[in-house]
Amino acid sequence: MNKTDKIYVAGHRGLVGSAIVRNLETKGYVNVIGRTHKELDLTNQAMVRDFFEKEKPDVVVLAAAKVGGINANNTAPADFAYENMQIQCNVIDCCHKYKVKKLLFLGSTCIYPKMAPQPIPEDALLTGPLEETNEAYAIAKIAGLEMCKFYKRQYGDDFISCMPTNLYGPYDNYDLEGSHVMPAMIRKFHEAKVNHMPTVELWGTGTPLREFLYVDDMADACVFLLENYEGEQHVNIGTGKEVTIKELAETVQKAVGYEGKIVWNKAMPDGTPRKLTNVDKLHHLGWTHKVELEEGVAFAYQWFKENVDIARM
Repeated sequence: MNKTDKIYVAGHRGLVGSAIVRNLETKGYVNVIGRTHKELDLTNQAMVRDFFEKEKPDVVVLAAAKVGGINANNTAPADFAYENMQIQCNVIDCCHKYKVKKLLFLGSTCIYPKMAPQPIPEDALLTGPLEETNEAYAIAKIAGLEMCKFYKRQYGDDFISCMPTNLYGPYDNYDLEGSHVMPAMIRKFHEAKVNHMPTVELWGTGTPLREFLYVDDMADACVFLLENYEGEQHVNIGTGKEVTIKELAETVQKAVGYEGKIVWNKAMPDGTPRKLTNVDKLHHLGWTHKVELEEGVAFAYQWFKENVDIARM
């Protein structure tokens, strides 16, 4: 990529997209553009075509998606499947038709098979049944990954994909009806502390193992791949380290300074029992993460405290 390339980051105001914009600008890319949902509805094929016709971006990062936690995926599977496939089909096909030099499509490690080998290698995709609680989202994102591969195979388009692990950090979604585990914990512990509540209820048993990556590390890896990778296979982005949900809760509790008790609601689902990425491919390419969990949680909570009024609640 050239520093003057016009780079369109779809989803530039979200957790992932905003971090990628920050990283690009820090590295000296001077022509990074974005559009809000009101300005450009990516599910609208005509609007997407008009945007590409007018702006003609050189590089596209597809970080826009309908995302959510277990509850959101369970209650609206049709919406997750339909909207994500609309977004992907519209953007990926326009990247081909308008001769975009490079496209980076972002998947998620939650779309690997439920019982994938641990740590999960890239070639585990499509080798077994999916986790039931996010099956619709997974099917849609898998379709996007495969589309990038097929366009590269058929037309030679430089379309690459990556598979980030669980992310957290500035501009996350703190709506308890649709958030992921980390922001939900940050909000719950913060509100319990502010309101002097004696207990905080968390879902499940606390035993599942998860890997967490600070979003600015993820963004750095994405830009690294844009600059250095042209392969057909997607690339895992993660730390290669895991903690139990209980250990995560204790880390968040400590960062927030909440001194009450954690109550585990074991009637609620745990989700996938373990989900750790094999990051050997990324390490061999020359990139490793920098921010460890305790430091990252402290960063995330500091941002939340300073931005409660604008955080997605």
